[in-house]
Amino acid sequence: MLEAYRQHVEERAAEGVPPKPLNAEQVAALVELLKNPPAGEEEFVLDLLTNRVPPGVDEAAYVKAGFLTAIAKGEASSPLIDKVHAVKLLGTMQGGYNIVSLVELLDDPELAKETGEQLKHTLLMFDAFHDVEERAKAGNAVAKDVMQSWADAEWFLSKPAPAEKITLTVFKVPGETNTDDSPLPRTPGRAPTFRCMPTPCSRTSAKASYRKCPAPPAR
Repeated sequence: MLEAYRQHVEERAAEGVPPKPLNAEQVAALVELLKNPPAGEEEFVLDLLTNRVPPGVDEAAYVKAGFLTAIAKGEASSPLIDKVHAVKLLGTMQGGYNIVSLVELLDDPELAKETGEQLKHTLLMFDAFHDVEERAKAGNAVAKDVMQSWADAEWFLSKPAPAEKITLTVFKVPGETNTDDSPLPRTPGRAPTFRCMPTPCSRTSAKASYRKCPAPPAR
């Protein structure tokens, strides 16, 4: 699996595009490697789990969240990830398959504090918000702390302050801006062959301004 992914990275680099994130099948194979890491590959396999699995509700995220939850609950183990580290990694997944696990771990005396810190900066809670609220009303001190943190917007106020001055270039494109202004044809995820497609952005009224600034990165 590692050899195949390295080859994939090289092929994508040759085309000038970033590698694709891991899919569910690759993450499942990675989980087995994390349980018994090959000598010399410890840093690489941990980095793959940390940074190369899409967050949210992707199928690969489901596998990742399940493995990290199993570690946090003592149902699985890895020499590279202890329980606290597993909670921290769950906290980086933004929302989706990590939420139920983080809420449940508020009831774990050993991990509740770290779980609370992760939930303070997790916004995509949806109905799970009420599960945290119920725990707070039932006397769970960490859940109360999380609720207060959300109320105080700590997730926002803890961010670095924006620069006092930001220099930007603004240009106006006549027409239907949701397509005419789109950076999609220039996304780095496309092969170079398909990043030269003509678009209405080439109109004379926008040419000069557009050439001064690169297309925004794809999200």
